[in-house]
Amino acid sequence: MSSFSNDIAAVNALRTEQSGAWSAINPESVARMRIQNRFKTGLDIAKYTADIMREDMAEYDADPAAYTQSLGCWHGFIGQQKLISIKKHFGTTKKKYLYLSGWMVAALRSEFGPLPDQSMHEKTAVASLIAELYTFLRQADARELGGLFRQLDAAEGEQKAAIQTQIDNFETHVVPIIADIDAGFGNAEATYLMAKQMIEAGACCIQIENQVSDEKQCGHQDGKVTVPHEDFLAKINAVRYAFLELGVDNGVIVARTDSLGAGLTKQIAVTREPGDLGDQYNAFLDVDQISIDDLNSGDVVIKQNGKLVRPKRLPSNLYQFRKGTGEARCVLDCITSLQNGADMIWIETEKPHIGQIGAMVDEIRKAVPNAKLVYNNSPSFNWTLNFRQQIFDAWQEAGKDLSAYDRADLMNINYDQSELAAEADNKIRTFQADAARDAGIFHHLITLPTYHTAALSTDNLAKEYFGEQAMLGYVAGVQRKEIRQGIACVKHQNMAGSDMGDDHKEYFAGEAALKASGKDNTMNQF
Repeated sequence: MSSFSNDIAAVNALRTEQSGAWSAINPESVARMRIQNRFKTGLDIAKYTADIMREDMAEYDADPAAYTQSLGCWHGFIGQQKLISIKKHFGTTKKKYLYLSGWMVAALRSEFGPLPDQSMHEKTAVASLIAELYTFLRQADARELGGLFRQLDAAEGEQKAAIQTQIDNFETHVVPIIADIDAGFGNAEATYLMAKQMIEAGACCIQIENQVSDEKQCGHQDGKVTVPHEDFLAKINAVRYAFLELGVDNGVIVARTDSLGAGLTKQIAVTREPGDLGDQYNAFLDVDQISIDDLNSGDVVIKQNGKLVRPKRLPSNLYQFRKGTGEARCVLDCITSLQNGADMIWIETEKPHIGQIGAMVDEIRKAVPNAKLVYNNSPSFNWTLNFRQQIFDAWQEAGKDLSAYDRADLMNINYDQSELAAEADNKIRTFQADAARDAGIFHHLITLPTYHTAALSTDNLAKEYFGEQAMLGYVAGVQRKEIRQGIACVKHQNMAGSDMGDDHKEYFAGEAALKASGKDNTMNQF
């Protein structure tokens, strides 16, 4: 017996127990509503999506072509439309996730107004957005199933059976969210409390970074300050405890390192014996060897390799690492995180270069053979320029004639139709597949694409609507395209839940229901 049939039988039994008081309750309507609301709580979602991620990770280990992708979404509607679009174009949501970017939460969801990515937004904002995203995705389920139920009621014979099969095999719009907790918004206890909020809202995967919480910076800006490994591992432990307390035993932790671009540390690590983790961290410090006679008032000195050294301390009271140590520090960070509870790693790079990423992964995999990366395909990179430069350098090394190109001016529009530009674009197209194969990248995400698409589409509309095209600017540039491309949102009343509301009104009031979907509903024009 199907779950649908079981629900009908169960509700019918309950109704019978009420001695006629529930006679107006239709068991089939209840069963339909239950199917439309498969996930009752955020924890149900977290457990379900964690299983998906674990399966996907295992499939990637067996075949690196089975990588996963996501787009950052800053509003529930954006996430909903993305998943509706994916189902429309590809027939399945498999290996397609959502990314919740701390950058976009700061810029677009803070009650303080637009903020830089410096962990200044409210601690509750991330969990609130997770809950909002899943509310919209669950509504997408209810909307699509409601449409199928209405088709079922109108169908006959074989057609009815075919629609029932669609209902029985319905694939939910609910997919994993990789959620950015930044640097934990405080100490390990604060990290734990915030992680709990995020998991209870539905997050199965939490990404945390090794910067200081009070001076966190966007990974693509200057001024990044890392913390010693023990501090970071305490926060990884805090997130794991949150998962385990809430019963999400297979929750996923992504440990991000910003060491490639972070040349500063706030603390000198505690070390107990030569070669321990603290000693390895301190070994990267930029130091001067001194004698006792060289000491000045307030100097901080440590013993390193039997020598007295003075770490270089800036007026900000921060200590700096030696230049050129970023990649080695990234490798140590990643190995340490993976060996101490993290499931995956994230290396924030300054450019999308497979050779650079792959070289670090090769070193990491010497210690952790199945190491996997989550990678930021960042809009902060100038992808066009970076890949044109990479092709230029490769051609130069191969001895190809480059007299037609100026490396310093490769963004010039005059190169857009060139052979070099075409080759660069092809490398951008295959970047994700190539990096999954050659650089251990399991998940490719774009942090803030919908921030940019919102700006771009609004600019295009404003230019036309407030210009000479006036109303045609909207009609030709938006509505007609929606119709031609089969964008469900063109029926915006339906997308907002009008038809579902009509269904419910009929359940609640029967023939007395006042419905919105009559002949005078202008949505019938579409």
